[in-house]
Amino acid sequence: MLTCALCAAALALPTFVGRAAVDETRLKPDRAEGATYRSSPQEQTFLDELERDTFRFFWEATPSGSGLTPDRAPGSDVSSIAGVGFALTSYVVGVERGYVTRTEAAARTLATLDTLLDAAQGPEAEGVAGYHGFFYHFVDGQHGLRSDRHSELSTIDTALLMAGVLSAQTYFDRDDEAERAIRLLSDRLYRQVEWTWAYSQRHAPLLSLGWSPEEGFIDVDWRGYNEAMLLYVLALGSPTHPIDPRAWEEWTRTYRWESSYGPPHVTFGPLFGHQYSHVWIDFRGIQDGYMRARQSDYFTNSVRATYANRAYCVANPGRWNGYGELVWGLTASDGPLDGDGSPVGPTPFRSYWARGVTPHGQSDDGTIAPTAAGGSVPFAPEIAIPTLLHFREQFGDRLYGQYGFRDAFNLSHPGRSAEAQGWFDDQYLAIDQGPILLMIENYRTGFLWNLLKKSPYVRAGLERAGFTGGWLDTPPPPAEVSVAQPTAPKLDAPPPHTEVSVAQPTAPKLDAPAPHAEVETVAQPTAPKLDAPPPHAEVETVAQPTAPK
Repeated sequence: MLTCALCAAALALPTFVGRAAVDETRLKPDRAEGATYRSSPQEQTFLDELERDTFRFFWEATPSGSGLTPDRAPGSDVSSIAGVGFALTSYVVGVERGYVTRTEAAARTLATLDTLLDAAQGPEAEGVAGYHGFFYHFVDGQHGLRSDRHSELSTIDTALLMAGVLSAQTYFDRDDEAERAIRLLSDRLYRQVEWTWAYSQRHAPLLSLGWSPEEGFIDVDWRGYNEAMLLYVLALGSPTHPIDPRAWEEWTRTYRWESSYGPPHVTFGPLFGHQYSHVWIDFRGIQDGYMRARQSDYFTNSVRATYANRAYCVANPGRWNGYGELVWGLTASDGPLDGDGSPVGPTPFRSYWARGVTPHGQSDDGTIAPTAAGGSVPFAPEIAIPTLLHFREQFGDRLYGQYGFRDAFNLSHPGRSAEAQGWFDDQYLAIDQGPILLMIENYRTGFLWNLLKKSPYVRAGLERAGFTGGWLDTPPPPAEVSVAQPTAPKLDAPPPHTEVSVAQPTAPKLDAPAPHAEVETVAQPTAPKLDAPPPHAEVETVAQPTAPK
């Protein structure tokens, strides 16, 4: 079974069932929003161990030759391209934490970038890694070629990959052969993504979920709110194929601002949609037009979403075993049902599924995923850290192994042996391990947030989306390494025959929002300096590698 957060996001809302009534007066955060939480010495030791063990997943499970991280472990030779993005980001954390040397991390990073650039691109159904700069969701772990006909060319998974690529480009800033090559190859990968090619066929400049040779474009658009906030920022910030800035306004027009088990916020049920973009971008104190109108920001929004998720589990309208103040966390994850399909017959249990809750219903089968709390540590450390510590102490090696937390557990499932009640997964998933490691690091040091603030592409994307305030009001530091910037491209417009016509959802009665701010084309950002690599690092059009048998 393959992990598909894209599918989970696309299908999350239609699977919700009716919501039970609950007293929301007791579901307020335990602290004032923005207050500082100081973890105890025991918790700090636990976080040290959890970061180290989770990092080992990316370092040890990833083949050093190709650098293509498996979708899951143990037992998978299929790579998730989003998982590769998390892996590239984890390596720089590993250097900072002393888990690996800078030289080791640079070598692994360079091997990964070489694999991605060497793999052929084209419209063919087989023997290619991607098309128009995008990559297939799942690729084989040796050569990076499309795994099978069910793997789509994925816009969001390519964005998650590019976030890791830009992390590597920004971090490896030394003037030596390996790090110069990393900067050059990273820049090539990002610049070759033709974001405008992926415009929705009906609602441009919104972006399509993806494309396949067999079916063409997926007839579903990325509309809010979910993890695609990162996709739009990176597509807007491109120096070569930036999408129309109107895309951000259309994206935010599809938000739902409403109350769900607590204060109002932009809702999306599974917690991963409130976490992924925040792995790389510090949204504290910066606002787009939508959030300015509501006197909030996306970080605060994720704080409220985290508390709402926990509050639902405490209320436990489904009466699932174990739910409570220290057992909560609904998101996309594995489940106790074997296979890839929906349940057959009376069983309530699912396999991989996007679990979560909104005012319109819940998608819940009693399955809890540690990544839900782990990826929320910066938003609500006072509830997330004690929950993670409880998971390890309460469930021991049934849930916690050599690579940290396994993906999920379900205490309502009858289990698979007479001795043990409940189901515990035996798998580690790349896209769930990543937020645990990286968001804990952001909570402790802000390292990744501060790193990506230096990326001119991330800053340009945010500014083109209309973000202002906070760290964006501080001029970027001068680039220590830079290269001549090509002429800024014209912002590609949607096809002339396509009209932007996204229906506005009915909004709850709240403070009237301000009119959407017009987003003007901003000046082209200064590119990081990329000194020419040594001759062997040149990447030209290469022959297509032999497809694995």
